[in-house]
Amino acid sequence: MSRRFHTLLERFGPGHQEYSIDEGFVEIPARIANDPGALQALGRDMKDTIWQLIGVPVCVGIAGTRTEAKLANRTAKKLAVFDGVCVWPATRPEWRQQLMSRLPVSEVWGIASRLERRLAAHGITTIADLAAADPVMIRKAFNVVVMRTALELRGVACIPAEEDRTGKKEQLIVSRSFSEKITTRDGMRQALSIYAQQASTRLVKHGQVAKILTAFAGTSHYTEQVRYPSQVVRLPFPTADPVELIRAAHRLLPQIEEGVRWARAGVTLTDLRPTEVIQPLDLFRHAHEDAGISTIIDKIQHKTGRDMLGLGWGGMRPGPSWQMHRGMLSKRATTHWDELITVKA
Repeated sequence: MSRRFHTLLERFGPGHQEYSIDEGFVEIPARIANDPGALQALGRDMKDTIWQLIGVPVCVGIAGTRTEAKLANRTAKKLAVFDGVCVWPATRPEWRQQLMSRLPVSEVWGIASRLERRLAAHGITTIADLAAADPVMIRKAFNVVVMRTALELRGVACIPAEEDRTGKKEQLIVSRSFSEKITTRDGMRQALSIYAQQASTRLVKHGQVAKILTAFAGTSHYTEQVRYPSQVVRLPFPTADPVELIRAAHRLLPQIEEGVRWARAGVTLTDLRPTEVIQPLDLFRHAHEDAGISTIIDKIQHKTGRDMLGLGWGGMRPGPSWQMHRGMLSKRATTHWDELITVKA
């Protein structure tokens, strides 16, 4: 019965992963990925076909990430209004937020009871809390797997099929909590510019390019109106170009409200690939890529320090007041001449 079930699932998409004897993931055909009506029809077709041919009742959850798809599937099972098929991106954002605020974090795929208790110790008790948590904090306090789960709840696909796990770097995050809250859109523009530029430098260092950028920001957990906007941008082609990454990060800005006290921001790069295998057509290349701006900035910063040169808004100096305080920073004796350790005999 399980074999017949998974054989039927293979009909509905170009890629199929057998997750368990009665669960599977199906890759959505690209031509309908952004069409809620077509996705609803596909889910209904899956459900009806499996029932008609093998007599097994199933529920279907459709979303942009595996973690969201599992949540959508559970929603389809629990709420009769969906009649067994939940297309997550077709639901209203405020409804999703309300649902995630009510469901305990243990409802998330991969969150067991022991991990639930550890998350609760950090103030994370609901699915909404985990989705809003700072990815860098999550990685430090837990591990990269929990961080990926949190990102997937924001719509950032970073948990690949088992057969695709190669052990290579699969995402890159640059994120900071501000020492002083940002209250203006221009301030956030500068922060995002700096973080995107730093992400570009890291990509070049690792010999990689990225296809997807997610920019995000957040207020403090202790404010009356908690906000955690994010923007996923699929780049035209994989790139490490700082100009393109900064431009993509700035697409978050329409969601940044003036006067709100923003406590953190960052960018996440996913769908990373080796630079040497990417050869975009000249039609899609930009002149600033051939000029090697990223490499030039990296070389100058290596000689003069990271704060001496930047690109666009990321190059405005003196350093912004919101940058992380570093009063307790240890001396950098291996990289800075003026911080060499003094030995007296």
